[in-house]
Amino acid sequence: MTHNAVLIAGAGIGGLTTALALHARGVDVAIMDRARTLRPLGVGINLLPHAVRELTDLGLGEALNEMAVAPHSICFYGRTGELLFREPRGLAASDPHPQLSVHRGRLQMLLLEAVSSRLGRSAVQAGIGVDGFTQDAGQVRVRTTAGALSGAVLIGADGIGSTVRAALHPGPDPLMWSGITMYRGAAAMPAFLDGRTMAIIKGDNGVDLVTYPIGGDLVNWVLQVPTGEPGVLDGNAQWNLPANPAEVIRHLTHWRLDWLDLDTLVTRTENIFAYPMVDRNPLPYWGVGRVTLLGDAAHPMYPVGANGGSQAIVDARVLADEYAVRGVDGLRRYENQRRPETAEVVTANRQMHRALSEGAADLDRVTRTYRSDTARSRRA
Repeated sequence: MTHNAVLIAGAGIGGLTTALALHARGVDVAIMDRARTLRPLGVGINLLPHAVRELTDLGLGEALNEMAVAPHSICFYGRTGELLFREPRGLAASDPHPQLSVHRGRLQMLLLEAVSSRLGRSAVQAGIGVDGFTQDAGQVRVRTTAGALSGAVLIGADGIGSTVRAALHPGPDPLMWSGITMYRGAAAMPAFLDGRTMAIIKGDNGVDLVTYPIGGDLVNWVLQVPTGEPGVLDGNAQWNLPANPAEVIRHLTHWRLDWLDLDTLVTRTENIFAYPMVDRNPLPYWGVGRVTLLGDAAHPMYPVGANGGSQAIVDARVLADEYAVRGVDGLRRYENQRRPETAEVVTANRQMHRALSEGAADLDRVTRTYRSDTARSRRA
């Protein structure tokens, strides 16, 4: 790693996309990730058209389209199968690029392969976690689990539990819990309906099921269950907790859908995990000097707008544009553009979650809120 390289903490979607965008602009990059082995983990993710645009510009559009599904609509249903409303997506909504649904791990491996091919196999160093940093007018010195490194700047793309964020913002910065536990999985089964529809099924007592095909004969699903009062999360978030299929099925007992076998959806899922639906309050600033944040480290948000990964990809392009022209000064210009934009999405996702939680009884508000957030996403 050279002293003038941009150091990126985190080889997730945001960090890898940033590396590709910087490299395309002639900037040296080195990436560190705490995980000893980078594997295709996770479940489904939706890339909104503005994110697909950025990845296409990086030369990944064809490969991405081959592994993903391009939904043409999202449909809201009641638990007995009645259609509440339909909203067009991607090309069907007159966007210049499709929306794409894909397995998060497959997307990460596509980005990793592109980084390794274009920047070299040594560009990503696994098993190296960032523990802290110091900086002066000439460089940033990073303390890692493998020793000290120096670079021109440090980008914290190390996720919702970001060490870089904690060092930049040592005061109270709690996870804000929606009161929802999400049970997530990807079922090995044929796609439902026409194979290009996203569905949100609204049950009783605030229970919702979100499901959509993600390619590779997999159907992604998320069951959202109210399990507490919204507010500051008490204690540390427990990520990727294994869940029992019976725990999920009991919430779906009285649901009747003639186009989706819910038992099959759950029982054909190899691994089911439970997550708290959390975000953090927007920060008054992201970085200082030669250090900044990106993606979930900067602006974790509820997944109800399907926008977290997409916003990280847009972050990558804006940061690369600004840094390539202005160097360190470009970090503040990047933050000044992206911080208010992403704070607006965090707020919008909270509003959408509240609207959706009210169920079909206030369908007009659900529709207006959802369409407003969709329009906001298209302006990104």
